[in-house]
Formats: sequence, structure tokens, C-alpha cells
Amino acid sequence: MEETSREAVATAVQRVAGMLQRSDQLDKVEQYRRREARKKASVEARLKAAIQSQLDGVRTGLTQLHSALLDVKDIQSSLADVSKDWRQSINTIENLKDVKDAVVQHSQLAAAVENLKNIFSVPEIVAETQQLIEQAELLQAHRKLMELECSRDDLMYEQYRMDSKNTSDMHLISIYFEDVQGLSDELAKQLWMVLQRSMVTVRRDPTMLVSVVRIIEREEKIDRRMVDRKKQTGFIPPGRPKRWKDKMFEVLEGTVSTRIEGTQAVTREADKMWLVRLLEITRKYVLDDLIVVKNLMVQCFPPHYNTFNSLYHNAVSTRVKELASEDLEANEIVSLLTWVLNTYKSVEMMGHPELCSECDIHQLEPLLPPEVVNDLLSKYLLLLFILFNCSYKKDWQKDTEPEADQDGYYQTTLPAIVFQMFEQNLQVAAQIDGDFKEKVLKLCLKQMNTFLIRYREEAVIYKEEHLRDRQLPQCYVQYMIAIINNCQTFKKWLSGSHAVDTICVTVEDYFNDFNKIKKPFNQEMTSKALRRVVVEYIKAVMQKRITFKNADERKEGAERMMKEAEQFKFLFKKLAAGEDTDLLCGAITAIAEVFKLTDPTLLFLEVSTLVSKYPDIREEHIQALLAVRGDASREMRQMIIGTLSENKVSHSGATQCIFKDIAVPTITMTTMTTMTSMATSKLLK
Repeated sequence: MEETSREAVATAVQRVAGMLQRSDQLDKVEQYRRREARKKASVEARLKAAIQSQLDGVRTGLTQLHSALLDVKDIQSSLADVSKDWRQSINTIENLKDVKDAVVQHSQLAAAVENLKNIFSVPEIVAETQQLIEQAELLQAHRKLMELECSRDDLMYEQYRMDSKNTSDMHLISIYFEDVQGLSDELAKQLWMVLQRSMVTVRRDPTMLVSVVRIIEREEKIDRRMVDRKKQTGFIPPGRPKRWKDKMFEVLEGTVSTRIEGTQAVTREADKMWLVRLLEITRKYVLDDLIVVKNLMVQCFPPHYNTFNSLYHNAVSTRVKELASEDLEANEIVSLLTWVLNTYKSVEMMGHPELCSECDIHQLEPLLPPEVVNDLLSKYLLLLFILFNCSYKKDWQKDTEPEADQDGYYQTTLPAIVFQMFEQNLQVAAQIDGDFKEKVLKLCLKQMNTFLIRYREEAVIYKEEHLRDRQLPQCYVQYMIAIINNCQTFKKWLSGSHAVDTICVTVEDYFNDFNKIKKPFNQEMTSKALRRVVVEYIKAVMQKRITFKNADERKEGAERMMKEAEQFKFLFKKLAAGEDTDLLCGAITAIAEVFKLTDPTLLFLEVSTLVSKYPDIREEHIQALLAVRGDASREMRQMIIGTLSENKVSHSGATQCIFKDIAVPTITMTTMTTMTSMATSKLLK
């Protein structure tokens, strides 16, 4: 307290000193004293009020505690009286056992009296119910059936409560109501018949379908109630639970499956196009049915019954799995996979505009598992190669000369058939994903290698057979020439050298369709097309990750690039692309010069020339070009990149930019690709 008093005095002295720092403030001492007095009185009043409030609260709490104590004593006294009365009434309760039994018997008799009318009228109600079922008055028939089942179940329940071990009385009740179960089964047959014909019923009499659903919903509620009662009492009536809802879905599933399976009208023996016809009929049936489901059927079922799309999807999946397991021919495999991977989710079927609100094609599971698709593709390749191995040897034995190409050189249709087979495989595989397409392409190339080895062996056998009898076959020389020419065709194909020819022919063909466009628009369109072709060409060179092994390969590759640049230049000048043609096509030639250079010590000068012509080229582009060249050491690459970075040429906005649109992936120098990997990359492009 003394310390607190000292602190208070010190604080007061400090405040007074602050108030009286100037001489003119001495006149206000009395004013300051009155103000401090008022503050002191106000603080004291608040303290008194707070203390008084606390005291009032304590007084109120003590009063309530005293009242609670009195209440507890009263409750304790009452509990003692209740305990005394309970002990005295135990004997009385035991004496009321007879009354309890009488109450149970009375409730049973009351139930019997209540159902007495129904019990005596059971035969009559059974006959009425049977007649209503035959007249297809299903709702009324079900109402009568519920009355009969309710009477039977109540009687059985009361008997169970009275004496659960008395099976004879239970059996007697069952015998008396034995026709009820028959009526239930007969009504169920009618329900399933309506559901089996639901597509027809929903058009002619949708109220009938609604009645069926209402009956099934009623039975579901009764099933739940009876199951709950069994948990409490252990009793459940005979025939429960009926599970008609589960049976309804089984019937609908069977109906859909039957409709899908019934689409096959012909066999392979009767029609070679049997599978195409089957798949088209299936597509039409499924689409028509789902449109009916969307427009009519869903209105007859509760929202949580929305399972028709999955029913049809599962049925179609089961059917195509059965088809996939059959001994399909090569063209049939292509038809099946094209339908499964393309047609099914297209706008012609599940992606139809009328089904968009009900069916999300992205949520549908694949009709065929990936492993089944793989097996089918492998089988397709095997079948085709078996077919080719048989067919091309038959051609060699013909008495007529082989066909000739446009230049008059002998050839057969074998290469075209093989290439078409590969293209079909890639088209089918592309429907799945890019990785799978690459896998299929590698499989095709592997099969091609096996096929070419076999082709060579058969050609040797063909020659040896001719040497044994030079009279046969008659056109041996002509077909041997065709065999040699075919080998050359297979080698063009593997190297992919025809790609630029195809591009030029395609571009010119498209521009012929637009030759009526006025000159300014035509020139702009041609310029953009040229730029796109050059950018994609350079991008392909940089992203191929091909490494030249020696100077000969670099020279061959560079000369080919220069030739193709001239092809582009000739084409687009012919199409009037404008003054940018030389600059854009010159980029390909400039890159080719980097590849063609034989002296690595001059590589810096050649790259510098490229950078000066096209200043938008970036460091990663140069890295990619040097990686493709294949003979630039790490030190040389670092020197070239470092020197060019220090002396980087700034380019004006007017400069034609080419490389800014070319993205280059990270280049790895650890592997060199083979001719097969080169062909793989080109085909995938």
C-alpha cells in the first residue's frame, strides 16, 4: 500500500508539474483544483456503484442456492416415497399376470373380428382380383391383393405373438390363404410383361407403365416395413421381401439386351457385309430407343430411376465383346473397332443433339477394354499378313503381265494394300490416344520388317522354281521386275521422302478451289500458307531429334532440304505469294548450309551468317541445329553460343520473323536414332 501511495503521489506531482510549467498557469490553479475534485468524486461514485452491484449479485446468488437446497430436500423425500410404494406393489404386479394374458387374447380376438369379414370373403376377393388381373386393371387388382395379404399377415403375426412355436396353426392360415401367393405371382407376370413391351406401351398407353411403377413402389414400401418389423419382433410374412424393384431392373436389362442381340438379321455366309449391317441396325435401334426414353419414358419413372442410358451402354458393351470374341475377318475387325471407337460416341449415336441433356459421352466407360482392342489390332495385322503372303504369290503365277504405273514401270498392288492397312490401323489407334497410336505404328513397322524378310525369301524361292522349269511361270521376268520395283516403293515409303511432294500437291489442289478470290486477299492467304509451311518444316527439323552420323549423311540431308526449299519456292511463286517467298524459303536453305559444311572450324562463320539473316533465332534453335549436325563438340557449341550472345544483333520490327513461332524441346545428345525411329516420327507427324 505504501508503494502504491508513493506511486500515486509521484504521478500527481508529475501531472501538477505539467500543468504549471508557465507563470500564467498559476492563475488557473483553483480551476485545476476544482476539475480534479470533480474527477475524484466521479471515480469514487463509479467505484461505489460497482461494489454495490457486486454485493447485490452475491446476495441474489446466496438466495438461489438456499432455494435449490430446499428443492433438493423435497425431491429426495419424494424419491423415498416412490421407492417405498414400488416395493409394496411388486406382489400386486405379479397378481396381474392373468389380466395381461387376457389383454393379449383380447387384442388377438379384436384383430380376428376386424379381419373376420375379409376372412370369410377371401374366396370372393380372390376371384375379383383374378378377374381384375385378366382385365389389365392392375392398380385395382393390386389394391385387392394388398387387402388379402394384410389380413393374412395380421393373423399370422397375432398367432406368432401368442405362440411362435405353434406351427400347425400357422400352416392352417397358410393353407386358407394359399391362393394369395398365386395372385401375387400372376400380377408380377403382368407387370414384367408390360415392362418387356415398355417401348411400345409408353407410346400407346403410358398410364399403364405409370401404374406398374406405382405398384412396384408400393411393394418396396411394404418390403421395408416388414423388414423393419422383423428386426423388432423376428416375424416376417411369407414371400417377403418381394424385391420387385430389383426384378424390374432385371427385366428392363434383359429387354434391352434382347433388343440389342436381336439386331443380327443375317450371317456371314448369307452376306459378307453382315457386321456392317448389324452395327448400323444397332446404332439406329439404340438411338431411336434413347430418344423415346428421353421424350416419353422418363416421365413415367421417378427421377432416381434414371438408369436407361447405362442399361443400353452395358448391353451394347456386352454385345460388342461377344462380337470381338468371334472369329472375325480382317475387314470386320476394322469395322468393329471404327464403330466402337468412333461411331458410338459421335453425333450419330450417343453424342446426338437430342441426347446431350441426358447422356454425357465423356462419362461413358469404354465399350471394349484396351487389352481387347490391342488383341484385335494384333489379330488384324496377323490376318492381313497371312492374306498377303498367300495373295502376292498367286499374282506371280498369272499368265498376264503385271500392271504398270503412270510411267510404264511394272508393279503390283501389294505396296498400296500394305500401306492402306497401316493407315487403317493408325486411324483406329488414333481414336484411343497418341501413345497408343505410336505403339501401333511401331508394331506395324516391326511387322513390315518381318514381311519384307519373308517377301525376299519368297522371291528367292520364286526364282529357284523358275530355274528348275524355265517355261513356268510364263511372265516370270515381268513379275520379277515388278518385285524389284515393289522393293523400291517400300524403301520410299520407309524413308518418307514423298512428304514434301504430298504437301505441294495438296496445297496447290486447295488453292485451285480458291482461284476466284481477288488478288489482295489471295496474296495474303498465300503468304500465310507459305509462312505456315516453312515454320512447320523447320519445326519438324528441330524437333525430330535426328543426329547425322557422318559427313555423307549431312551432305545428303542438306541437299534434300535445299531441293525441297526450291520446291516450296517454285510452288508459292506460282501461287503469287509475294516478295517474302525468297526470304522464308531461304531459311530452309540457310539451315541446310549449316548442315552441309564439311569443315567444323568454319561452323561459327556459317552460324553467324544464319543469325545475321534471321536475327530472331534464339539460343535453343542454334543448340538444336548443332545437335542435329552431330559433330560439334561441347566446347565448340559453348564457344559459338557465347560469342553470338556477346555480339547479338538487334533486329527491327520490320524484319520478317520466322523462328519466334518455333518452340524447341530440350535436346539430349545421348542417343542416335535409327532409320526405323526416323520413319516413326515422320509417320506420326
